[in-house]
Amino acid sequence: MANESYTFVRAVPVSVCETAIFLDFDGTLAPIQDDPATVALPKSGDATLLSLNRLLNEALVLISGRDVRDLSSRTPTALWRAGGHGLETCQPGVNPDEDQAAIAPEVLQQVADITGEFDAVWVEEKGPVLAIHYRQNPSIGTRLYSEIQSLAEQIPDYKSQHGKMVIELKPQHANKGVALETLMQLPTFAGRTPIMVGDDTTDEDAMRAAKALGGFGIKVGPGPSLADFRFENTDTVWDWLRSIVNEHA
Repeated sequence: MANESYTFVRAVPVSVCETAIFLDFDGTLAPIQDDPATVALPKSGDATLLSLNRLLNEALVLISGRDVRDLSSRTPTALWRAGGHGLETCQPGVNPDEDQAAIAPEVLQQVADITGEFDAVWVEEKGPVLAIHYRQNPSIGTRLYSEIQSLAEQIPDYKSQHGKMVIELKPQHANKGVALETLMQLPTFAGRTPIMVGDDTTDEDAMRAAKALGGFGIKVGPGPSLADFRFENTDTVWDWLRSIVNEHA
C-alpha cells in the first residue's frame, strides 16, 4: 500500500523523452460529480494536455471507464483515448465509431429488478458496461454489491467491480491494465516508462501493469493503493502536469 502522505509534485520523476503518461478522467482530471454528465476538464485543461502531449511525442493516454464516445466529447481528440476500461481505443486525430456495443436487454432488466429494491440508486449505461451509482445512499453499498456480484457470476464473460460509491458490471476483458499493456507494445510507446495516474479501484489494475513494465502509479486522494506516489486531489494532478509543461517552456 502506498504511503498515506501526499507527494510534492516535483518529487515525481518524469523524463518527457522516456515517459508515457496514462491519466484517468473522473476523479483524476476532474472532480467526481453526482451527475457524470456535468463533469468537464477545467479551464485551460485542453491546452495543458495538448502541450504535454507534444512534449511526450504523443505518448499521453486518457484511460477511462467512460465510453470512448463520451470521453472523446469531453477531451481533445488529438490525444489517445481508451474508453470502457480499454474496450475501445482511439488514436490521436481519430474519432470513435458511431456504432456502440450495448449490454443485453435481459441483463438490463435483471439489474433494474435488483436496483429497484433500493432507494436513490441509478444505473448509467456505458455501452457494454453498466455503472450502478449509490452515492446518495451509501449505506446500501455492501448489500447492493453482493446482489450485483451474484448476477455477474451468472452472465458469461462478465464481472463486477466495486469503486467509489459505484458498482460496475462489465465484460471480463474490460481492464485498464490490459489496455495499458497493449498500448505499451505500440511504436509510439516503445522504450518508454509508463506512469498511471488514477483514483479508483479500476486504476489499480493499470498501476499494477505499469509497475510490471518498470513504471509506477500515482494515487489521487485517500484510500489503499499500490501506487508509489500520492496526490491530494485533482488540483494537485493539474499542478503536476503544468509543472512538466512549464519546465520545458
